[in-house]
Amino acid sequence: MDYIKRDMEQLILSLSREYACVLVSGPRQVGKTTMLEHIKPQGMSVVTLDDLSERQLARSDPETFFALHPLPVMIDEVQYAPELFARIKMMIDGGAPAGSFWLTGSQAFGLMRLAGESLAGRVALLHLTSLSQHEIYGKESAEPFDVSIDALKRRAAGRDVADITEVYTRIWNGSLPGHIGGRYTNRGVFYSGYLQTYIERDVRDEIPGADPVRFSDFIRAAACRAGGLLNVHAIATDVGVSDDTAKRWLGVLERSGVVFFLHPYSDNLLKRTVKAPKLYFFDTGLVCYLTRYSSPEILMNGAINGAVLENYVVAEIRKSFLNAGIDLPLYYYRDKDNREIDICIESDGVLHPVEIKRTATPSRSAVTSFGALHSASLPVGTGAVICTGEKLSALSADVLVVPAALL
Repeated sequence: MDYIKRDMEQLILSLSREYACVLVSGPRQVGKTTMLEHIKPQGMSVVTLDDLSERQLARSDPETFFALHPLPVMIDEVQYAPELFARIKMMIDGGAPAGSFWLTGSQAFGLMRLAGESLAGRVALLHLTSLSQHEIYGKESAEPFDVSIDALKRRAAGRDVADITEVYTRIWNGSLPGHIGGRYTNRGVFYSGYLQTYIERDVRDEIPGADPVRFSDFIRAAACRAGGLLNVHAIATDVGVSDDTAKRWLGVLERSGVVFFLHPYSDNLLKRTVKAPKLYFFDTGLVCYLTRYSSPEILMNGAINGAVLENYVVAEIRKSFLNAGIDLPLYYYRDKDNREIDICIESDGVLHPVEIKRTATPSRSAVTSFGALHSASLPVGTGAVICTGEKLSALSADVLVVPAALL
């Protein structure tokens, strides 16, 4: 299995020269440990709390744990021993130098809360997700997605042209390193094992006694609605659980990084906007596996072809910001008049509207909803239509046409 260089590597090394502690959270099997082991400085020890004896010692006697694992140290799956955070704080306050602690964990929200409470101002918090398309296919320098001609031309210079069949092949294959890197070549067996491991470990930790078969059905019901407005009641009805149970289970999926939500853009001047978030999965390969699409060709012509393309685009733009350590400035827009904009990117006090279309030749009618943002308190800048075309072009001076392969 070949190592795939991660866009976050240089950011981690840079932050390690300034912070005593760097914490990288993210879903299971996205390559957190592999990345850190690949770039760790010489002499850094590594310990995983998947090891039950190490976990028990870390929880019962943090001082002895660190005596056995001297600094600098990388601790994998640190969420299993929250007792370590108080000891890490004491060691940092006692003079632990920059780069002393590298931590990883797969429960992002819980880790952020623990780190915020115990290590406020002492820790650099990052979130790694599955491989970005830039990491897999890009040759240019990594940068957050930017709706500008110069930035998009730099992307185009480092990418191979991809037609619609290639785009859907990428969507169907997904972005988990174990499969994309070639370690596991049987895609179906890989995703089956991924789900089984996830349910047996993360889900049972969060929801003791949960029926694994019903929870599998729940994830599948959610995948069928990827890229759409969240409708908790519809998902609950499909699975035969209460709305409260469905909300709690969605919370588990979000905390473990399987799904994320895009919230609506609104301000005081936009009073008729829809309030529900939109639901997305971090990996489109998982969506395709759960919805039982057996090939990219069938997916490309299937019922969810538009929704899964949207999921792919939103997830890739999200990754570009996460990999740069930038807070996500992403929203969507929809109002009571059914005017909808798939993505609104807020940057330097300007809104950039982005529409996603499964076509190679979008028309001006694709961006008629962009005008809804002119009532907002922020000015509207250059917009874009991300599509399945092969060349960077434009509909007008203020609306660019962007191939999905440039994400």
